[in-house]
Amino acid sequence: MEVYRLTHCFPVEERYGLTSQLRRSAVSIPANIAEGFKKKGSSDKKRFLNIAQGSLEETRYYLILAEDLGYAEVLQARELLIEVSKILDAYMNAILTPGS
Repeated sequence: MEVYRLTHCFPVEERYGLTSQLRRSAVSIPANIAEGFKKKGSSDKKRFLNIAQGSLEETRYYLILAEDLGYAEVLQARELLIEVSKILDAYMNAILTPGS
């Protein structure tokens, strides 16, 4: 939700560029977590969670770029992303550790 709020004020010429890319990468994080959640095997779960981690890092880069371009102050979004990263790492460790 923070990414949508943030990108709402981006320049109109970025609608199909950075705005779209940032929103897509941010939405991909929970979408892949949700998809992986229903997978039965740990290798399938791991694959989707790894994709979510990749999307998280892609989102992190786009936030840096948006700030470098002067489009927005992204501190709050970056802090939220750090928190999501910690939760995702903990989730991966919990479900992929044998006997947990």
